[in-house]
Amino acid sequence: MATDRFSFSAVIFDLDGVITDTSEFHYLAWKRLADELGIDFGRADNDRLRGVSRVRSLEIIFEIGNREMPEKAEAEKLAAKKNEWYKEYLSGMSPNDLLPGARRVIETVRAAGVKTALGSASKNAPTVLKRLKITDLFDATVDGNDVGKAKPDPEVFLLGAQKLGVDPSLCVVAEDAGAGIEAAIRARMFALGIGTADGVEKAELIVPGLGDLELEELETRFKAWRGGRS
Repeated sequence: MATDRFSFSAVIFDLDGVITDTSEFHYLAWKRLADELGIDFGRADNDRLRGVSRVRSLEIIFEIGNREMPEKAEAEKLAAKKNEWYKEYLSGMSPNDLLPGARRVIETVRAAGVKTALGSASKNAPTVLKRLKITDLFDATVDGNDVGKAKPDPEVFLLGAQKLGVDPSLCVVAEDAGAGIEAAIRARMFALGIGTADGVEKAELIVPGLGDLELEELETRFKAWRGGRS
């Protein structure tokens, strides 16, 4: 059910690139693994890993190296090694690592009675939320521990809507990656694009950062989007 101020009932936020930015930590950990494997992996290659699962990221790295993906057990060991390095880098995170305006936007929609959820591919999302001290800003969380299908499959967002008890058509998804925008579209949710990554141009509304979002503009765009689908 919509609130008095907004026509949408929930906002589902991606984590990395929307609320905080751990992309450098991911890059450093994947780069470290690629170097160990003898695969040339640079920052441009890292862009291909945005918004996809850990296993798929590993597959992409082997594709970049023109190498055959190892057997499942070995692949899991490599992915776990990368994750341990990534968690080492995360250990220094604090609320100072929130992106500008992120807390304000989340708190504002919550104050208006809009439900909030996190919808992230990361299995480390609970750790990141804890270090940022924003766990209590979400009515529900869905992360890589909860879903078996990576974005652009809509599973993560549909499960978020289910946990919130909100119809998908009344949900806004804030995403910074093309795979996430596609997942939102497949879930038949309003896609709010953050930044300029490839694929974000498919969103219904695009802003440079979450802190740049004007909620009244979002309401106007959402109402028009809903009207066009009725």
